[in-house]
Amino acid sequence: MGTPKTGWIFIGKNKINRIDFLYKLTSAKAMIKKVTLIPGETSELFFEALAKNLKLDKDKLLTYYRDFSSYPEAGIYADTYYVPYGIKEKHLMHFLVQESEKKYKNISEKIYGTYNKEQWSKVLIIASIIQKEAADNKEMPLVSSVIYNRLKKGMRLQMDGTLNYGKYSHIKVTPERIKNDLTSFNTYKHKGLPQSPIGSVSFSAIRAAIKPAKTNYLYFMKNKKGVHDFSTTFKKHRSNIRKAR
Repeated sequence: MGTPKTGWIFIGKNKINRIDFLYKLTSAKAMIKKVTLIPGETSELFFEALAKNLKLDKDKLLTYYRDFSSYPEAGIYADTYYVPYGIKEKHLMHFLVQESEKKYKNISEKIYGTYNKEQWSKVLIIASIIQKEAADNKEMPLVSSVIYNRLKKGMRLQMDGTLNYGKYSHIKVTPERIKNDLTSFNTYKHKGLPQSPIGSVSFSAIRAAIKPAKTNYLYFMKNKKGVHDFSTTFKKHRSNIRKAR
């Protein structure tokens, strides 16, 4: 009948005869699990979910991720992946990082003609901020323009999203947090970009980071509709804050 397959396979019925059982061992499809990394999510929380759903060790996932990935965050592209049931931590991380590298390399070579990891790291940092800050895909080029405009003027980014890194992914940023966080992710205190990406990114965020809208916007404020009002002056920004309240 052939050689038995390795790993977990889907046999189907609870009761089958011996011949059918032996046939299934050589012909059945591998059991597959669907794994989804949501855009904007951090590795910390993604690995927690992976460990729980696939019965794996979170610390081992993180260790192997650091071994294989060129980026502290965003080394795994936000997407849905299909992996064999029973896969171990090392092989899972190698697969996810390798697939993401292929994606990044393909995008970078189409746009820049090369895949320079130092250059791409900056793209991922900006894309990850856009991913956290924009209300939807349409806003992403506008948020990107604010980032570039503020950097060009030497202004601090002062964006809450940069503080939603690691375990703080879904925690509301408070004045106390802004006061006490001394990392480069605190763009209220530190000028320039954070030292590394703050979460996973989608293609829309990458595209916006590479090609921002051409605007003079320096500020944006979420309105009552859940999207942002953009402005060029602090006076108008203050007005938008009052309207939102």
